[in-house]
Amino acid sequence: LNSSLLFEVTMQGINFEDTKKALASTFQRHTQNIKLWAGFLSVSLLVYYFLSSGDFSFLLTYASFMRCFGFGLLNYKMWSNNSGSGVSMKTLEMYALTFFTRLLSILRHQGYLPFDKTGDWFYHFVEIMSLCAVAGAIYGMFGPMVHTYAEKHDRFGNLHIPSEFGIAYLVGPCILLAIIFHPSLNREFFSDTTWALSMYLECVAMLPQVYMFQRQAADEGGTVDALLGHTVFALSAARIFELVFWLGSFKELADHSGSRIPGYLVLLSQIGHLLLMGDFFYYYFKSISRGLPMELPTSYSGVV
Repeated sequence: LNSSLLFEVTMQGINFEDTKKALASTFQRHTQNIKLWAGFLSVSLLVYYFLSSGDFSFLLTYASFMRCFGFGLLNYKMWSNNSGSGVSMKTLEMYALTFFTRLLSILRHQGYLPFDKTGDWFYHFVEIMSLCAVAGAIYGMFGPMVHTYAEKHDRFGNLHIPSEFGIAYLVGPCILLAIIFHPSLNREFFSDTTWALSMYLECVAMLPQVYMFQRQAADEGGTVDALLGHTVFALSAARIFELVFWLGSFKELADHSGSRIPGYLVLLSQIGHLLLMGDFFYYYFKSISRGLPMELPTSYSGVV
């Protein structure tokens, strides 16, 4: 009996040591991820505590802050490695247009601003910083990192027009849609249209990057740089918080005639973005859970 008890205690000790080693190994593999997201969440809590009134509309600011965090990571990746490898210039251009058109609206009117204190200045500041971050990345791709730009993979829209103008296939329909269907919170055609345009542009802004992932996976394998993966995840996850906010504020998105079509389109633009990134989310969380580099399959489609 004593021998059996001693054997059981010994085995429990061994199992405990194995568990400790496994946990330590897991933590070590996730150290960078933990530091990145813990830092972001810590700063988010500080912003919420000191700058927010605790209003539901803080979700808008949080989404904006997450996008800014994503482009901050992208700039760190690019400038620390002096490389724009894997980054889609066309997606950067789409986000530049997104932030620019949104700022044309929110800098002049208050209809689409958060209701809490962050809507006084902080939301504007974060959007401006995001635009500057995108501009910095674009400058790097055109300037000192141009030799690392994989133009042969960034071929979205290469149909009947030069490849560098491929985003015209995305921008054109978005402009037309925004002119016809836009809310009227600002009571001004131009600023209401530019805000709606920013929402529609953001819905499809990631398409060139997804297409680039697909071509790279087919030609060279599907390994995605860790920081680039975090960037794409942050930009896409931000839409979840915006979606929750506008679901709760849906009645505010009617146009001047009371039609709810603009509201439905705004919600669909965010849902569509999330559906587009469904596969990416799966492989992102798979890589995070294993603490391994993100790998996309060679047949990666980028859509659910």
